Amino acid sequence: MNNMLDQESAGKTTKTKKLKLTLLIVGTFLLIVIGTASGIGLYIANGLQPVEASEQEVRVSIPPGAGSVQIAKELETKRLIKNSSIFTYYLKVKKQGSRFQAGEYDMKPGLTFDEMIEKLNKGETVKEEVIRITIPEGYTVDQIASKLSEQTPWNKDVFLKLADAPAGLTEDTAASGIPDNKNLKHRLEGYLFPETYEFKKGSTEEEFIERTLQQLDKKLATLPPDWKDKLKERGLSVHQMLTIASLIEREVVVDEERALVSGVIQNRLKQNMPLQIDATVQYLFDKSKERLLEKDLQIQSPYNTYLNTGLPPGPIASPSLASMKAAIYPQETKYLFYVTKKDGTKGHLFAETYEEHKKNIAESKKAAN
Repeated sequence: MNNMLDQESAGKTTKTKKLKLTLLIVGTFLLIVIGTASGIGLYIANGLQPVEASEQEVRVSIPPGAGSVQIAKELETKRLIKNSSIFTYYLKVKKQGSRFQAGEYDMKPGLTFDEMIEKLNKGETVKEEVIRITIPEGYTVDQIASKLSEQTPWNKDVFLKLADAPAGLTEDTAASGIPDNKNLKHRLEGYLFPETYEFKKGSTEEEFIERTLQQLDKKLATLPPDWKDKLKERGLSVHQMLTIASLIEREVVVDEERALVSGVIQNRLKQNMPLQIDATVQYLFDKSKERLLEKDLQIQSPYNTYLNTGLPPGPIASPSLASMKAAIYPQETKYLFYVTKKDGTKGHLFAETYEEHKKNIAESKKAAN
């Protein structure tokens, strides 16, 4: 009897031990699972946190066609994120990454994932350093040279040398028609189209000239289809048209008068009268004079339209497209003379005869007093 009780007691003890062992194993496993999950959670949580903030920007390069994994690795390499895999997973969860734009970015360490995503979506790339220069309408080659030397890294002497002896002019460009005339002060005078230009940092003087010449061709292409026919009818070359346009540009301020002054120039050319345009004399000086003297009008130069009939050898400035249109399509008029009003309007008084012209001069002087 006692033996049976002892055996039964021993069995219960064994079962209890097995149960305790099972519970211990299960408990340990659960602790491991919980611990692992907690560790993973902490690992992910840590990976989601921004890196230590810094004011020092980091340049990030996103090539065209780069996928989320490649971008994430670039951000991790630049130490902007802690873990590329976590960032990639974050993008999947947030359904982001498809609108990222290629380019160069400057990012400060310490940005959150969402802040980085916003920058990449918006394409807030680093603006490329550029050379920006504005060539005003009516500027001469010499004025352009001075402006370039003051506002760009380009060399004035290098530019002037290229403007006097340009290379690589093709036959289908306006500049290819520049005559081989030794009297030209600057070969490219009038051909460098006045506009605002932007060039990549490191561009050269030659690239500037090429671009301005190309822009002239582009602007001429916007003229009415018959513009070349109109020139042929009057026996004018593109070079002569640009010369007339430059005279108009330097003489006229009021837009409505451009075609009218062009008509006066045409009338005087037809009658073989000296153009007597002050701007052609001003072109002979390094700086424009406030008022020309009689001795200035006697300066011997092929550009002096007081001493010579016909057009000067070439343009005296870079004309605007408006002045080119006026040169091609002059207004029909009988006027042969004009004088600047002295009333501050910068307009002109026009006359058909010299007697009328003298009256206009007197009226202009009276308005100045």
